[in-house]
Amino acid sequence: MELVIGRVAKSHGVRGEVVVEVRTDEPDERFAPGTVLRGRARGAAATTDFTVEAAREHSGRLLLRLSEVSDRASADALRGTLFVVDTAELPESSDPDEFYDHELEGMTVRYAEGHARAGEEIGTVREVLHSAAGELLSVRPVGTDRGEVLIPFVAVMVPRVSREERVIEVDPPDGLMSEP
Repeated sequence: MELVIGRVAKSHGVRGEVVVEVRTDEPDERFAPGTVLRGRARGAAATTDFTVEAAREHSGRLLLRLSEVSDRASADALRGTLFVVDTAELPESSDPDEFYDHELEGMTVRYAEGHARAGEEIGTVREVLHSAAGELLSVRPVGTDRGEVLIPFVAVMVPRVSREERVIEVDPPDGLMSEP
């Protein structure tokens, strides 16, 4: 399984630099000079290796110069390319309250102990959405044709996550989730 660590947003300048939307908590490590990145172009099945020649921040964005890209046209062709890592290569977190997105996806979501509907299944995590306000769990509800329920992934609303049971318990405030 692959995890996206960045996406090429556009080219920058005439020497082939690319602007990367970072999707990792460790950009200094993942995009360090000398690092080989696996890139998957839009719609492509195979990946291509790119070597980071230089990385720098510019106006709040990450700019990369890749050894294999020497001009603006080549950089433009990379727009939309996803940089990925194999989840098997990821180190285990020493913090029990830190999770990779792929660990949460597919987990069962149910009401937490102490909630009026304690133990009742809400649905399954489809994906983790990253927004300026924080992470949201996109949950596909069980037993209804509603498309998704969005639950903020914050400690006050998510008191328990069990990797072993593959369960997330939530205690949403009144009104956050409408009755099915």
